[in-house]
Amino acid sequence: MEELHNHVRELRARDRLSQAELAKLIGASRQTIALIERGDYSPSVVLALKIAHVFGESVEKIFELKGGEPHESNR
Repeated sequence: MEELHNHVRELRARDRLSQAELAKLIGASRQTIALIERGDYSPSVVLALKIAHVFGESVEKIFELKGGEPHESNR
């Protein structure tokens, strides 16, 4: 089974943001940020895009699928 991994904690540290500060910037709760960082919550596409915008990174650089079987590419 594939799992969603993320680099939110590392990016927050890089930009010296607290969970509460990031939450305020994206319109979420501090608890939501904590859950995302622990991998206990997968953000919606909109929330992931807001996080990417704050950090100036692509969604793919922040969030990635790990594990499971590789998918065949479309033909």
